[in-house]
Amino acid sequence: MTDDVTPAQRRTTISGIALSAFASAAIWVALYLFLPAPGSAEPLPTALACGAIAALLTLMAGVEAVAHERLVTPAIDPLAGFETRRMRVNSRYLQNTLEQFVIFAAGLMALSAYATPRILVIVTIVWVLMRWAFWAGYHQSPLLRGWGAPGMVQSILVLLYVAYRFGADAYGALAGYALVGLFLALEALLFWAVNRPSEVQ
Repeated sequence: MTDDVTPAQRRTTISGIALSAFASAAIWVALYLFLPAPGSAEPLPTALACGAIAALLTLMAGVEAVAHERLVTPAIDPLAGFETRRMRVNSRYLQNTLEQFVIFAAGLMALSAYATPRILVIVTIVWVLMRWAFWAGYHQSPLLRGWGAPGMVQSILVLLYVAYRFGADAYGALAGYALVGLFLALEALLFWAVNRPSEVQ
């Protein structure tokens, strides 16, 4: 038997995502208008450096948060079974960020073939800020981890753009649209699967 999401929980999560989406869009526009280009850097070296910096500020920060907690609690023995709420949140942040970093980094490296270094820097700044928002929101309430959702949306848009550009450049616009359409079809299938009536009671 599974518990349904309550209307209040859904409202809390959706409102947090909406506010974060507005904030991330404002940050994107501000950076696009005012952030200087990063010198004479080439796109691929910029993407590599941005990926490393993003890993430092998100993944490494998560590793350190868990390590520091272990150092001063009985969790210094990983087999003791001791875990504070803060450590659980930090561990889940770390796992989620590891998963999302793979997607972000793949998109960022591929985007370097089509975008300027300044765009790559903006994408990285926004992604890092959204990871921090996810982390901070999670510590407030698990329902507020949606504060970081725009970072994932950005990664999806980057991958879709790269897929379209590659398909269009290699085989024509129809191929580009087909790749985007294939992903959208998979998304629709996933939504259908999760929303159809469950046979498990």
